[in-house]
Amino acid sequence: MTDEILINILTLNCWGIPYVSPNRSARMTAIADKFATENYDIICLQEIWSINDFKMIKAKTQEQLPYSHYFYSGVIGSGLCILSKFPIKDVIFHKWPLNGYVHKIHHGDWFGGKGVGLCKLQIHNWNVNVYIAHLHAEYNRHNDEYIAHRVLQAFDTAQFIRMTSGGADSTILGGDLNTEPQDLVYRIICGVAGLTDACSNSSSNLGTNECANNSYTNTKHANTFPDGKRIDHILYQGTKNVKIEIINFQHPFPNRIPYKNFSYSDHEAIMATFKFSIGESKIINIDIKDSLKEAINICETSLKNVRRQRFWYLLLGCILIIPLIWSIGLDCSFTSLDVIIGLNIGRIFLTAILCYTLFMSSIWNSVEKNALKAACLGMEICLRNLNNNLSKK
Repeated sequence: MTDEILINILTLNCWGIPYVSPNRSARMTAIADKFATENYDIICLQEIWSINDFKMIKAKTQEQLPYSHYFYSGVIGSGLCILSKFPIKDVIFHKWPLNGYVHKIHHGDWFGGKGVGLCKLQIHNWNVNVYIAHLHAEYNRHNDEYIAHRVLQAFDTAQFIRMTSGGADSTILGGDLNTEPQDLVYRIICGVAGLTDACSNSSSNLGTNECANNSYTNTKHANTFPDGKRIDHILYQGTKNVKIEIINFQHPFPNRIPYKNFSYSDHEAIMATFKFSIGESKIINIDIKDSLKEAINICETSLKNVRRQRFWYLLLGCILIIPLIWSIGLDCSFTSLDVIIGLNIGRIFLTAILCYTLFMSSIWNSVEKNALKAACLGMEICLRNLNNNLSKK
């Protein structure tokens, strides 16, 4: 077995939304050129929403990173892909049961079919599990309507990692987790999965989003928090046989694309250099009982809101039925073609709203309710096991 090896791992949210993200084509080309000329061993990319962008990046980096995988999911694809210098032995994608709301088209998270992807890599004689994820965005920190969704995604991801990492010599998670280190979502992922942050305290000021030096950052955010928010992460875990040390953690990309006046993405890339060696990694046990209790309370509160929303959707549906039935009797009252056309357009509009309320109060309500119930039960079992283990000591 190889005694020691250095691995450079990079993660970047590429902001590659076709027809929406500014300078997308130029930025994607610049990102691919950067990968092709730098020394990266494993790359985790998010928001590669166009398969043609993935194919272009794959073609340009084929010599340096001959192995790659794109995780297809949802309506427009998960946006997740991994490029690797080392052979990919196996892959799997776990889709989260909650990914935002289908009717929130302007947010669009649901259409990506988000989840957590896994590529099992063969790095010399070591088996390394590399996970990639992109959690639901936080659109309003002070009034976060998606907090329960992200908590569920965090717990689901941590459980998936914990249950699939058996037999692996090391575990690595890279991606846009849309959570800062002090947040509940971050604590759940690290605590339940037993992961450690590759970013040391000395590098904690390396923000990854809304950074002042990024060309796409709003001036208001740049002035308030010049270092930005650190919501993109590289997390890891060693084993009793493999010791992992962090040699370097940095922003590997310059502030601007050469000869351009814009950045590579609205996020900053981060890179960590890992040193793998034979030995036992220090296992850090994080007390997450309080975090799990907080997460359960959030899911239970969201369940109450879901039940309340069902009532209001049903009430609105009943109210809409009245004018629809009433309009039937108006057909014989008018002879003007314009009035009849207007009446039918009104019926179509009211029928569309009625169908929406019925869908939200039945199918969608059941999906969200069952996903939240499953999350609560899973977290309660996890919490109970933690308490049992503590009582045995």
